[in-house]
Formats: sequence, C-alpha cells, structure tokens
Amino acid sequence: MADYKALDSKAIKLARQVAKMCTEAGSGHPSTAMSLLHITTALMYRVMRYDPKNPWNKGADRLVLSGGHAVPVIYSAYCELGGVVGTENQPSELRFDDALTLREGDSVLDGHPNPAVGFPFFDAATGSLGQGLSVAAGLACGARVAGSDAKMFCICGDGESREGQIWEALDYIADHKLTNVCTIFNCNGQGQSDYVSPQQTAATLQAKLEAFGFDVKVIDGHDWEQIIGALTAEATDKPIAIVANTVKGWGVTELQDRSYHGKVLTADGLAQAMADLDAKAAELGVTDGSDAGAADIPAAKLIAAPAAEPISAGSFEDAMKAVGWDGPLADKKLSTRRAYGAALMAIGANSQVVGIDADVQNSTFSEMFAKKYVDRYFEARIAEQNMVSVGAGLAAAGRVPFISTFAKFLSRGYDQIEMAAISHANLKMCGSHAGISLAADGPSQMALADVAFFRSLAHSRRRTDGAPTVRVMLPSDAVSAFRLTELMANVDGMCYMRTHRPDVPFIYDFDEEFTEGGFKHLIDGEDIAIVASGYMVHVAKQAAELLEETAGLSATLIDAYSIPLDTDEILRIGDDCRGQILVVEDNFAGGIGDEICAAAATSDLGVTVRTMHVNDMPKSAKTPAETLEMASLSPKNIADVAQEMFDGSVA
Repeated sequence: MADYKALDSKAIKLARQVAKMCTEAGSGHPSTAMSLLHITTALMYRVMRYDPKNPWNKGADRLVLSGGHAVPVIYSAYCELGGVVGTENQPSELRFDDALTLREGDSVLDGHPNPAVGFPFFDAATGSLGQGLSVAAGLACGARVAGSDAKMFCICGDGESREGQIWEALDYIADHKLTNVCTIFNCNGQGQSDYVSPQQTAATLQAKLEAFGFDVKVIDGHDWEQIIGALTAEATDKPIAIVANTVKGWGVTELQDRSYHGKVLTADGLAQAMADLDAKAAELGVTDGSDAGAADIPAAKLIAAPAAEPISAGSFEDAMKAVGWDGPLADKKLSTRRAYGAALMAIGANSQVVGIDADVQNSTFSEMFAKKYVDRYFEARIAEQNMVSVGAGLAAAGRVPFISTFAKFLSRGYDQIEMAAISHANLKMCGSHAGISLAADGPSQMALADVAFFRSLAHSRRRTDGAPTVRVMLPSDAVSAFRLTELMANVDGMCYMRTHRPDVPFIYDFDEEFTEGGFKHLIDGEDIAIVASGYMVHVAKQAAELLEETAGLSATLIDAYSIPLDTDEILRIGDDCRGQILVVEDNFAGGIGDEICAAAATSDLGVTVRTMHVNDMPKSAKTPAETLEMASLSPKNIADVAQEMFDGSVA
C-alpha cells in the first residue's frame, strides 16, 4: 500500500487556507471547496501533466471547474505551488498567502473562475452551472486538431448534473469519442438549499452515465488509492466518468451542516475549524510541515499556441466559383447566408479556423467547410448551449472557432455567450435566417431580439484592452457578408454576424472593403437620411426610390453594417438632411435605432431620429413582402414616414 502521508498533510494545509481565505473575504463556499480537497490535491500535485510556472502551454493537461463556486481549493493549491498569473508578457508568481486576497477588487482570485482577470490556469469563466464540461469538450477538440495527447479534467457537482447542458456535453463527448476528457462528479449529496434529489444521487448518476456510454468509476473521493487510480486510468473505447462520493465540509464539523452552502465561518467558528483540522491531522498521523515531497507533477509536452496569422478569404469571385455559384455571380444575386458559407470555406484554408454547427449546416451553408475540412469540423447536433461552450473551449485552445446555427436557436445559448464574453473568448458566431424576411416559417424561427442582446454586450468593454466585448456584423448583400466573415476571423475577440434567408441583389463591388464600426453611404440625398442594416437596406432603397418618384424627395441611404457604430459621422450626415434621420430595422427595438438615438441624445447637432422596427409579434406569410406589410415595414410604409418627417421639418 502506498504511503500518502505527504498528501494527507497537504490536504490539511489547503483545508486550513480555504477556511481562512473565505472568512477573510467575508463570502465564498468553503464547504464545497473542502469536499474537493483530496481530488484537487491528487490532480494538481500528482496526476496532471502541467507546469504551474507556465499556464499558457497548450500541450498541458487542463482542469475545468464547472462547479465554479468551489474555486477556493484550486486557488489555495495554485498559490501554494507558486503558480504564475498575469500575462505571458507580464507574469508574476503567487505566494501561499496570496490566497487570502480572495475576492478583493485588485486580486486575480475572483469569486468564481475567470481567466480574463489574469488567472490563466483556467480556460473559461465558470460559475453559471452546467457549462464547464462543454468547455472541456472544446479543449479536447482543440487538442485533437493540434495532435496533442493532453487530458481535460472537468469537475461537476451532483446537484449541477440537473442542468441539461451537462447531458448535451456528455452526448457530444461520446459522439466525438473524446476519450481525453475525464469527467468527475463531486457527489457530496448537498445542493444550495437542501440535499440533492434522488435523481442526482451517486447510484443514479452511475446508471445514467453508463447508459450514455461512459466507463464509470465509483470511488470514495477522500481515498487516495481510489482517487489516483481512477484519475490515471486509461480510457479505451469509452470515455471515463468518475462518480466521487465526498463529504461537504470535510474535516470541519460546522461546515458539514447543509445550511452552510455559500456561508463562511465566523472568527469563533474559524478557531474551532482549526481545532477540528488539528484533530483530523492527528487522526491521520500527520503534522504541519510533513508535506515535503507531495508535489510530484508530471511534465507536459510543450506546445505553443497556433501563430496568429492574418486570415484571408481571397477573391470574392474566386470563392463563388470554387463552390459552383457561377450563376449567382453572373446574376449578382445571392443570400447573405450562402455568401457566409462560401467565405467560411475560403478562410478554412487557414488551419487556425475550425467550424461547428448545430444540425443545420445545409441551411447555414457551413456544410461546405464541413465537407472540405473534415478534421476541423465538429457537429454539435441540436444542442446549441453545448455548441457555444464547446466553441469557447476551442477558442481557449488557440483556435478561431466559427459556430453556425439559426439566429433564433442561438438565443438558447445567451447565458453561455455571456459566460464566453466574461472569458474574453475569441469566438465567432453566425446566426442565419434572422429577421422577419424569413416569412413562411413564422416567428418561432425568426430572431428578433438578437440585435438588442448583442448590442448590449457590444457596449461593454473588455478588461484587458478596453475593446468592445463583442462586435456585431449586419451584412446587407453577399459581398458584405463575405468580407465581414473575413473581418471577424481577424478581429481579436467575440463577433456575431446576422444573415438572412432570401436572395438579394449585390450592392457592392467585389473588392469593397469593410471595417469595424463602419457604415456605407450608398445614396446621397438632401431631404432626409434613411439608415438601415441587413435585409432592410434593400427595402429602404426601394423606399428611397419611391420617395423620388412620388414626391420628388431625395433621400440619403446609409448601410449601418456594424455595432458599435461610428455614429458621429452618421449624425453629421443627418444634420445635412434637414436634421432628419429615419432608422428602419427588421428586429425588435434595441438595435441600430437605439444606437443612433443614444448618440443623438448627447450630440450638439439637434437631429431628430425616428425608428421603425418590429412592434408586434409576427406570424407566417408566404413572402417577405407580405411579412413586411404586416409589420408596417414595407417600402411604402417607410416612404410615408419619411414624407411625414420631411413635411414636419419644413412646416
């Protein structure tokens, strides 16, 4: 029988620090953290192949803490190991007592795992439960692309296993045979407010996992022999899942009460906890300082992140011909979703790019990438939440992931998108079939709130460099969709592009250039400025022509294709058009209209802005024209409002 006295001593040392750091912070989850003392110690001191001094090595094993509230135990161990934080250009080494800075405003030890504040040992922000296993799956896919044998260890809670995304991830891991993912369920039997449901007991979890096709190992989560044996087991044809029976608050009597989730010890309680841990140490036959030699960390293969090279889509004309679209090229008419597919295949020539879709690749047209770059395409099936978090994992692995699905279905993953944004993930998203131009399929398939959601993120800033948390791209024709896909691939950070279903005429020359925050001044007029984006640019163009024909009014037309938007210049253009700006959108409020209204409210120009957007919940209609008519967004509707605004300006 192996001697684990050094590990026992280390576990006691970490337990003391967990209790102290949470009491010092005045908040935290010491009881959950202590249930993971032995698993964490085994992973970080004996099993994982990594270097605490180089957390940026893409060839190292990774630890994803899906139950992020247990993070004090990870921090405690990482500080004790002198782990490095900060950036590769400005690294710094932690000391053991740095663990006591938990949750302080200037500390890298956030309340839940957050790599963006300077803790690169973690690959993604977690804490919104159920997402970490998908991130681990994405990291595993990244390792596969890189030819790395790195393992991904992911710790989930038993109560957390109620989250559906956990099972989406398990399906995905089994589908893609990701045997380099080791899933660990911390079964301490307690949730936040009560004991876990019978559906989340260790025995039930074991049965579920076996039914999902996993090699399940049930262990005592405080027994070194069983823990290390399970963690070092080699997966064969089935991925491994560990069901670890643990004690919440291990070693401290008071913390074992089910009322102690998210509750820290008082000063008196802390003193008693130290006494409890003294007694536990005596029971185990260890003393302070007897943990020498506990750290025996295996070396990892050194793999650098893929070089960040410019990603080119090449010639628009060549890309169209490469996918056999000579007809649309000649007719100069194609949908933005199709152009996205051609662009994705074109940029796929760069090995940094990977693709993921959610069972709609033949509608988003990511299928062209999937067929050409089989080893860099990962089918997620109908599990959008998992897909988003897998994408975040692939981004953390150093790839440039493009995830594609209907924009409406992407809304299921808004929480996952926000968590990826917290992580500053370099994730690219394309939502197709957006807006009411979808028509016949009806509102259950139309994305209408997406622009408002992503605009809210676009006006938050990344902590690392002050850049927008997300850039939003709203292409109006095939050329702009093609070039904006290329632009997204080269932007450092999260991007969302909205594409539509109907074929539309080309607006731009094949060599037109597009920039972040930009817009295009398509028609120059003097009586009113009309601002539109996406499909509505074509509708607004018809409205401008109608105004010219019926009323002799000359309208400026602006294609606002990007958020955050350079609104200052648009306001100046509007000021030259009698101070009148009309914004038209095929989505709910909160999009481009609000972008320009917010700018106008703080401008000295005194322009008047009126918005037209989808007000009523739409329904099916056979054609986009019918849907626009029902929503009062037809060319005539727009022309009538523009006429009304002009008349008011000259009254």
